[in-house]
Amino acid sequence: MDSAKTYGLIGFPLSHSFSAGYFKKKFEKEGVLDVQYLNFEIPSINEVLEVIKSNPSLKGINVTIPYKEQILPFLDKLDEAAEEIGAVNTIKIFRDGDKIRLKGYNTDVYGFKETLKPLLKNFHLKALILGTGGAAKAVEYVLKNIGLEVLYISRNPEKENERAYSEINETAIRNFPVIVNSSPIGMYPNIDACPDIPYEFIDENNLLYDLIYNPAETLFLQKGRAQGALTQNGLAMLELQAEKAYEIWTSDNYSF
Repeated sequence: MDSAKTYGLIGFPLSHSFSAGYFKKKFEKEGVLDVQYLNFEIPSINEVLEVIKSNPSLKGINVTIPYKEQILPFLDKLDEAAEEIGAVNTIKIFRDGDKIRLKGYNTDVYGFKETLKPLLKNFHLKALILGTGGAAKAVEYVLKNIGLEVLYISRNPEKENERAYSEINETAIRNFPVIVNSSPIGMYPNIDACPDIPYEFIDENNLLYDLIYNPAETLFLQKGRAQGALTQNGLAMLELQAEKAYEIWTSDNYSF
C-alpha cells in the first residue's frame, strides 16, 4: 500500500501487540483513508533510525517493550513528562527535506491516570509497583502526582525505594493497598505465571491494577479478585494512550 501517511510500532517481539489491530479498526470506523499502521519488529534499537529513514511516509511511531528507555539517545527532544519519567512510548516525526527530527512523549501517563483515578478510595494512599522498567516509571510519575507514596518491588532491588519480592508480607499488603503490576509476568503466552506476592493477605481494601491486557484477566488479577480486591486490567489504559498518541501525531498543537 502506497500510503500518504504511515504510523507504526517498534518493539521486540511484537506478537503480543494490540496496536496494529486497534488502529486498523479506528481508521475503518472513522473513515480515515490512505493511512496504515505497521509493526516494525526490530531485534536491536540501533535499527530504529533506518526504519524511519526507509519509510518516508512514517509520521509517528509507538514504542513498546523493551525499548521505552533505550530509545532516548535517538531522540532530539522530549516533552516535559517523558523527560522526567525517562521513558518514551510515542514519537512524533518531523521531516524537513532530508532532515529528520524526533520528539518523544509518554502517553502511558495519560492512559494510566485517567483509568486509575475513578478507582481510588480515600484510604488508597500508598502503592507497590511490581517491576522497574519503562512502564513502571510512568506509573510512578502518575501515582506521585496524585499524592500516593510509592515503593518499587524488584527481583534485584538496587535503589533505596526498591524492595525484594520476598519482603512483601501482610504488613506491606495492608500499608500499600494499591498494587500495580508493571512487569510482563503473566502476559500471553505465559498466562500461568503471576508476580510472587502473598495473595492470601489481599482483601477488599486492595486495588490490583495490571498493565497487561492479554489475557484480559491475568492470574494476578484472578487471585486478587478471589480475595475480594478491586481489579483493573490494562486495556482501557492502552486504548486511551493510543488515542493520545494519535492526537499527538495529527495535531499541530504538538510542535517541535
